[in-house]
Amino acid sequence: MVQPNLIGPAPRDTPQSGVVRRSHHELPADLLREASHRLGVVSLLGGGLWFMGALIGRLSGGAMVPREDHDLLKVPDAISAGVVATSIALFVYSRKSQREPRFILDLGLGYMVLISFAMGQMFHWKPLPSHTPVTPMISWIGPWLVMFAAIMPTTPGKTLVAGLFAASMNPVGMLIAKARGHWDFGPNVRVLLMHYPDYLLVAVSVAISHVFTGLGEHVSRARELGSYKLGELLGRGGMGEVYHASHRMLARPAAIKLIRQEASGAGSSAQSQIAMQRFRREAEVVASLRSPHTVAVYDFGITDDQTLYLVMELLEGMDLETMIRQHGPLPPARVIHIALQVLASLEEAHSRGLVHRDIKPANIHVGRAGLRHDFVKVLDFGLAKMLEPSPDAMLQTAAGQMPGTPAYMAPEAALTGEIDGRADLYALGCVLYFMLTGELVFQASSALQMLTKHVNETPEPPSRRSALLIPPALDALVLSCLSKEPAARPANAAAMASTLRAIDIEPWSETQADAWWAAHDQVELSARGGTQPPAAASC
Repeated sequence: MVQPNLIGPAPRDTPQSGVVRRSHHELPADLLREASHRLGVVSLLGGGLWFMGALIGRLSGGAMVPREDHDLLKVPDAISAGVVATSIALFVYSRKSQREPRFILDLGLGYMVLISFAMGQMFHWKPLPSHTPVTPMISWIGPWLVMFAAIMPTTPGKTLVAGLFAASMNPVGMLIAKARGHWDFGPNVRVLLMHYPDYLLVAVSVAISHVFTGLGEHVSRARELGSYKLGELLGRGGMGEVYHASHRMLARPAAIKLIRQEASGAGSSAQSQIAMQRFRREAEVVASLRSPHTVAVYDFGITDDQTLYLVMELLEGMDLETMIRQHGPLPPARVIHIALQVLASLEEAHSRGLVHRDIKPANIHVGRAGLRHDFVKVLDFGLAKMLEPSPDAMLQTAAGQMPGTPAYMAPEAALTGEIDGRADLYALGCVLYFMLTGELVFQASSALQMLTKHVNETPEPPSRRSALLIPPALDALVLSCLSKEPAARPANAAAMASTLRAIDIEPWSETQADAWWAAHDQVELSARGGTQPPAAASC
């Protein structure tokens, strides 16, 4: 089973199903997931603080306890050990579990009650003088409940039930102390008199929970764009966020990419208008592309708050960056198979006067289309530039944006910015190099150093950096694509595709592709305990 993907790198932690059902007022699942991660941090921090407090208390107070009373310290020590162990276990579980965030947050409520019970026992374990006054007070349990409600959003009903249990742990501790003969405080009703302020803080916790869960409806309404309703957050990157989306009338799943204003170059009112015009023009051109190897754009638009959005097809598989990083270099026959599909996409785009400008492994998706595996989609034409000069040339590149990725940028793009389709072929040569060797053409410690190497240095043939047997013709074609002068590269995408087809090598077959995906799907499923791999996307 392959993993859903939209436009990018490695999988992120997402639910096991594409759309998660939730109650009307509950926070969206991606926010619940972030809350479940916060729970892990809180439990780890709580366990650490408890350990330090217990250690300091043991060192400072243990020596003052008479030898015959040392047995009194055994239970507090055991309680402390249990709290620390439980805290660590919850932290690990919140990070590793494939269960839904709601379940993990419910465990968090149990953790809150457990810590409250531990507090109630610690406060009342040692004998107290019989004349100790029973006066109303706020214990540590009260603030603990309020803090938990503020950082761990759950429904008001669950907060009320768990809060009442937690606030009752001090009275339980008092009753146990009385039963052990360590504190005679009189009538049992005094346990409620002493700790009623904690119960008042339960009401405060419920109010906080009500505010948080009430946000769920507002967030859901805000996540509606035109005919599409936003669902799971699939990925977040420098350009914005990508969400799973569903059409109100159609069953077709989709993905919506929201582009931040700063990423689009929108600043002042004039800049904002320029960015809107640029986005609209390029979205229209990209949406008109019909190659099956170009990611389909269903719709696009601009929200009332000037957020740009693209509605695209939801894909299954992984990007080349993920594939190579996780599984190593690809055999030459498969590299050619993938490159030919990328060239089919670029050939159409170039014929329409469009150059991609950001061809890189993360923007080349390999996955399943119908019954075919190793089907390629070229992603993210967000940096695409019209080749024909126009009076609004200032619209071509948003101010402050680097037009591409340094590790895959053609020398002329770095020097003058005047490019044509051969800049995409240079970038594709870098991608072929990466697929064959698992390494970048050049290694550098900064973007500027990387650009300098692409402008000045001669690349080493990929055959010298790969354990694979690379055909000399493929070796030569990659180096040809990496020529500093555009004229020395293949003339166009069709010419490069023709050269690739002429290489004397057994073609990569559908049978080989099916076998590879079947084998690696089993590895993914085994690594994830038999669960479906999560959705992934990037911006």
